[in-house]
Amino acid sequence: MIGAIISAIVFGIIIGAIARLIVPGKQDMSIAMTWVVGVVGALLGTFVAYLLGVSETRGINWIQHGLQILFAVIGVFILARAQMSRGTR
Repeated sequence: MIGAIISAIVFGIIIGAIARLIVPGKQDMSIAMTWVVGVVGALLGTFVAYLLGVSETRGINWIQHGLQILFAVIGVFILARAQMSRGTR
């Protein structure tokens, strides 16, 4: 489990960038915030994969990576919407 957490943090940086590419529109987020969203999404995805019993597989764990990207996309979407609503006031 510790190895999964460390890899989630490392891959979270990449996952944050992928999430920003997936979410349509302009996201006014810093690179640091992108990393944070990616790491949080990766950790949540790893935790959910662990709960579902799919965190330990042979080869590439597509389900876990898909969950990580899903949570990062949700995080980017929420932050982008929050920043848009703050900017229109």
